[in-house]
Amino acid sequence: MTEKDPLLQSIIEGIREKKGKNICTIQLKDMPGAVCDYFVICEGNTPTQVSALAGSIEMTVKKYAGGNPLRIHGQQRAEWIGMDYGSIIVHIFLPGLRSFYNIDSLWEDARLEHIPSAD
Repeated sequence: MTEKDPLLQSIIEGIREKKGKNICTIQLKDMPGAVCDYFVICEGNTPTQVSALAGSIEMTVKKYAGGNPLRIHGQQRAEWIGMDYGSIIVHIFLPGLRSFYNIDSLWEDARLEHIPSAD
């Protein structure tokens, strides 16, 4: 990742902290009609891990980037949690739902970057 956006870096660090898998960023910054600058997409193996990932992201962002999400959706079932940070929207999926919705491929012209997981 060439840019050093503190919010983006904090989100990725929060995902790595709880061993989130298949992390990718989609840069939408210069795309017409985009609702944000980035999508960050990752997955957890169980609803418990999906929930833990959301909590870790929230804590890490608060600590290092000084912000709170505008909205969080999907916490009750913890199968797909969406976190809206204004310029960045985070999607945390169970693997089956991520595959089903396939939002990674919605923007063909956007720059997609795979981020190594912390193993």
